[in-house]
Amino acid sequence: MILWDIFVAFFIPGILGYGGGPASIPLVENEVVDRFGWMTVNDFSEMLAMANALPGPIATKMAGFIGFNQGGIPGAIIGVLAIVGPSLILMITLLNVFVKFKDSPRVRRLTALILPTIAILLGIMAFDFFHTAFDGSGIWHTLFLSIVSYILLEKVKVHPAFVILGALGYGALFLG
Repeated sequence: MILWDIFVAFFIPGILGYGGGPASIPLVENEVVDRFGWMTVNDFSEMLAMANALPGPIATKMAGFIGFNQGGIPGAIIGVLAIVGPSLILMITLLNVFVKFKDSPRVRRLTALILPTIAILLGIMAFDFFHTAFDGSGIWHTLFLSIVSYILLEKVKVHPAFVILGALGYGALFLG
């Protein structure tokens, strides 16, 4: 039964995660934290931080990690196949349709409606992470990491991987 639950937990984000891995993150969080209770919000945010620090698509790393934790190697395989399967099948099937109708006003309108929805879901997830960080690490650590990360990313233009590694190091030294 757990393998079926793993399949469902990642197949739904695989279908609805329009926009790739970042769009799937709140959907995966909903499944593994809220629906199945396999992780807490804090555990999910830590797993997400580690997954972001590694190269490759984020959704497949999450599916493989969570699938392995819940169902071993078969769980990891099913999780990865469930998250990439819908996209792969739909891309192959619908490629000709999109090429044919790429200039259609309906297709443009559909895209314009989906993007704000994804932005709202990412905003809700970020709020949940900040709320959890405030509870777990305290407001000063959270504010410090947020401000320093913003400055490094936006003003100094440091690569995000280095900011993530720095935040992991800070957490290991001061929050571990």
